[in-house]
Amino acid sequence: MNKKNYIWLVLLVVGTVLVILRHNNIISWGESSVTYRNEKGLIFGTLYSITYENNESLKLEIDETLDRFDASLSMFNENSIISRINRNEDVTVDSLFAKVFKLSMQTSEATDGCFDITVAPLVNAWGFGFTDEVSPSDVKIDSLLQVVGWEKVQLTPEGKIVKQDPRVMLDCSAIAKGYAVDVIADLLKSKGIKNYLVDIGGEVVVAGVNPSGNLWRVGVNKPEEDALSRNMNLETILSISNRGIATSGNYRNFYYKDGMKFAHTIDPKSGRPIQHNILSATVIANNCITADAFSTAFMVMGLERAKEVLAKHKDLEAYFILADKGDDYQTFMTEGMKEYVIE
Repeated sequence: MNKKNYIWLVLLVVGTVLVILRHNNIISWGESSVTYRNEKGLIFGTLYSITYENNESLKLEIDETLDRFDASLSMFNENSIISRINRNEDVTVDSLFAKVFKLSMQTSEATDGCFDITVAPLVNAWGFGFTDEVSPSDVKIDSLLQVVGWEKVQLTPEGKIVKQDPRVMLDCSAIAKGYAVDVIADLLKSKGIKNYLVDIGGEVVVAGVNPSGNLWRVGVNKPEEDALSRNMNLETILSISNRGIATSGNYRNFYYKDGMKFAHTIDPKSGRPIQHNILSATVIANNCITADAFSTAFMVMGLERAKEVLAKHKDLEAYFILADKGDDYQTFMTEGMKEYVIE
């Protein structure tokens, strides 16, 4: 008996409970005889995990697709299109970049600039980007605000990015993962695959059913300070299919200085880390790129303004975890979100 047959024999005898933990989500299923494959890897400096029902592995095509994303939108790749744009090199954007840019502009307009892909200089200044600066002076912040603003950059019909100031820098990390999830989901659908879960760094699209024949289960983590992502305790579990899910939170990427906590979500208008009480925002949308962008915007704008935006966008559902007194916290969810929450 070869190794592969031995493994399958063990699974059939004892059953299988497979639990995948990825940043903001936990996905699990029980005993099944259906062939579901799980592919793993790295993209955008984070992990991906893709589970789908198919007789053949699609890892090669998945990796080729994600490599195109890396070459277009990854700030970890110094030769990517976005890195070259930030160095003011002459480059024509590809279709991936164009899609992300156009939706970014639409989201910025819909959120009154709370979502802004030109926030990179501020992110760097506060020590959350590719520099070690922390706690910039008021003078430095005021200077950087002069080159931050989504209206300061445009995409021409010829595929060129035009900046009002060469110091403008782009950062698509709050939306690119969501679009990558959608594109991989489209790849699976093009192969006739109906049942799948695509998870890139905690941004997720689910379709069909899991190997148990039930809706997929996606967990939202408790907002525990955990810079190393070691804790995966769940606040709630969503039972869901055929939607995109994204979570933004301030409980992992932060630092303390002079007794003050600085979180990585930067308000593009004030130039400073947000100080309101939202610890995490989970958004459900028709696709993951939209969920990804709005989850970041909601973190910036705070609960009351988020409610106003949600009232105008009936295609969005949201689940917020809010800081309370001491170490306590409370939650708020839209009415439509309640149909997904099972625990």
